[in-house]
Amino acid sequence: MAPASSGNRSSSTTSFWSVLLATALIASASTAAALLLLFPSRRHRRRSPPPHPQEQEQEPGGGYAALIGNTPLVELQSLSKATGCRILAKAEYLNPGGTSKDRVALRMIQEAERAGLLKPGGIVVEGTSGSTGIALASLCRARGYRCLIVMPDDQAAEKVHLLQQFGAEVEVVKPAGIANPNHYYNRARTCAQELGKEAVFMDQFETMANFHAHYHGTGPEIWRQVEEGFGGLRPDAFVMSAGTGGTIAGVSRSWKERREGGREVRVFLVDPPGSALFNKVKFGVCYAREQRERGVRRHRYDSLAEGIGLDRLTANFKEAMVDDAFRVTDQEAVDMAHYLLQNEGLFVGSSTAMNVVGAVRAAWEMGEGHTIVTVLCDSGQRHLTRFWRREWVEGGERGLKWPERPWTDLRFLRGGEEEG
Repeated sequence: MAPASSGNRSSSTTSFWSVLLATALIASASTAAALLLLFPSRRHRRRSPPPHPQEQEQEPGGGYAALIGNTPLVELQSLSKATGCRILAKAEYLNPGGTSKDRVALRMIQEAERAGLLKPGGIVVEGTSGSTGIALASLCRARGYRCLIVMPDDQAAEKVHLLQQFGAEVEVVKPAGIANPNHYYNRARTCAQELGKEAVFMDQFETMANFHAHYHGTGPEIWRQVEEGFGGLRPDAFVMSAGTGGTIAGVSRSWKERREGGREVRVFLVDPPGSALFNKVKFGVCYAREQRERGVRRHRYDSLAEGIGLDRLTANFKEAMVDDAFRVTDQEAVDMAHYLLQNEGLFVGSSTAMNVVGAVRAAWEMGEGHTIVTVLCDSGQRHLTRFWRREWVEGGERGLKWPERPWTDLRFLRGGEEEG
């Protein structure tokens, strides 16, 4: 066979290198594409919208902690019919401890445990009007901690009895202003310091564990329930009172960060007589006339409502995104509680009654067709000796009237007095 010519060898060599170069280019392009899929560009990541707060998972296992959260969201149908809005209420009093404070208590304990502050056999100390203490006492008993609760003596007697039954040590003090070292909050902090390193002051008013419980838990949970349970609706307003400010702060910030469909949820604060937050929201001044020493009666906020109202800005309330505020009177709370029992079959406490009055006011202000959400934060079973006792309601200097027959309409609601 004749040998190949030099021209043929050159052509073969050129074809070989061309194929090799093409193969390399294809391989490089494939590698680059794979890298882009694995590592998106920084510019793309910056353009992505911030994720919504993720709904907090329930604590694994059983017992008390496993029952916290996922409380029902119900419609108050008589109020929806009366206002032309859909009035929804989160039944937080169905948590095992009877209030949403279960969420806060669990989060505070979990964060203290993770930080190494709370160790086996440790002591949990808190100043509370009762509800947070009940939740802490139950959780401490299940986890093997001691629990010391300091509370004012102007709360319903059944709260003290419950705390003692749950194994808490209870110290009761006289009501005092926040600047007084004997204020229940200050006294609790002092007790924790005296007990030494094994004691942890939970500090529900200032710890961000409170805010986190509602930002990651209550807020996303309610939003999901509205969408899934009411035909894809989305909330238009959230209405809530403030005790520590954690619930209204966590839910308001969680919801306002969504801004879905260009709509922003409105948030309304409900405030009892004597609390300074109404004026803070309306006029930028954290002050109430009742704070004058000569005007303060036995209750520090001059209201029959228990566990709500503040005379200062807490770290939690500072996180709240509030648009407007309503002042609700004690008489309106009494009348609304009787209305709810008559028309909805709900036996509620004073804080819940005030929240629902605020929800009606928000519905009237926003107009028909909106979805208004509030919180049923306490049951009447915790208020038998005060709020649901005629002699106590009508007694003293309160000047309140016990409804002779339950209300069947909303004529009892009047516009609250504006303050300056």
